[in-house]
Amino acid sequence: MNATSALPTTMQFVDHGAGGPAGCMRINNGPLPVVSDDEVLIRVAAAGVNRPDVSQRSGSYPAPADASQVMGLEISGVIVAVGSAVTRWKAGDAVCALTPGGGYAEYCKTPAAHCLPIPSGLSMLEAAALCETFFTVWANVFDRARLTAGETLLIHGGSSGIGSTAIQLAKAFGASKVIVTCGDQAKIDYALKLGADAGINYKTEDFVEATKAATDGRGADVILDMVGAPYFQKNLAAAALEGRIAQIAFQHGVKAEVNMQPLMMKRLTWTGSTLRARPKSAKAAIAASLESQVWPKFAQNTDALRPNIHATFALSEVVKAHQMMEAGTHFGKIVLRVEE
Repeated sequence: MNATSALPTTMQFVDHGAGGPAGCMRINNGPLPVVSDDEVLIRVAAAGVNRPDVSQRSGSYPAPADASQVMGLEISGVIVAVGSAVTRWKAGDAVCALTPGGGYAEYCKTPAAHCLPIPSGLSMLEAAALCETFFTVWANVFDRARLTAGETLLIHGGSSGIGSTAIQLAKAFGASKVIVTCGDQAKIDYALKLGADAGINYKTEDFVEATKAATDGRGADVILDMVGAPYFQKNLAAAALEGRIAQIAFQHGVKAEVNMQPLMMKRLTWTGSTLRARPKSAKAAIAASLESQVWPKFAQNTDALRPNIHATFALSEVVKAHQMMEAGTHFGKIVLRVEE
């Protein structure tokens, strides 16, 4: 392992113990992670807060046995050590990275192939809010659901971190229309400002009928859903002929009675995936695709493709960050400032 010479022996990290409500979290001290041959050690500048972190803390989404039990799936920072097989990166390189866990800490290790350079025009704080949502949206909307230029994308939860990213990426790659569902007008206005073409208040409108009205009766070519059971049947109705539904979460249930006839009559594709459980090689492939196809677009028009950070908190304020995430009042991303 090649490392800088002045590394401490211990670090601060967020400990959620046995799990529970947000108040279960506290700052603890422990040893630095030890990197394997294909990994790098990063001194964390900032860490993104995501819904899976909340699920892990509450006990419904435990970390894989071979991953850090510390929360935090995306970070930005500076590499301070590299494994013996790492050739691209060196100590001193600034990166953003997808991690298998461990981001809520002063130091975090991750496979070298899951690191990306800081995109042109973005700050270290903004870069911390990239990887979890960009990897997820790219893998599901573009790789699996095959959104192409000229098509319509329906996004449930348009003001979330995932939704914000999906809006921007869809428009950057030529989607003709992006439709979002949100819970109030302020969130719809936010999504429209990001580039969405139409917003639907799911509390007061039928999103199936509204989607059809916005597409002259065709429906959406691709639907990105994280709601789950209550939307299963409705998504089939809202989809266009040959449409694709990308399921990335089940925030409101996994079981429902569904009439599958529209799936067959419309020749629909319903696909789902999780990111954390995918093998390292699959995540490395997504990282490489992002760097070659998406990262150049930051240089072309940074303002049209950048994470919107709703709030930042010090690492010691992690309880407040999770409470905001659970309240659902944020627009875009929440970030922890690790290196003040």
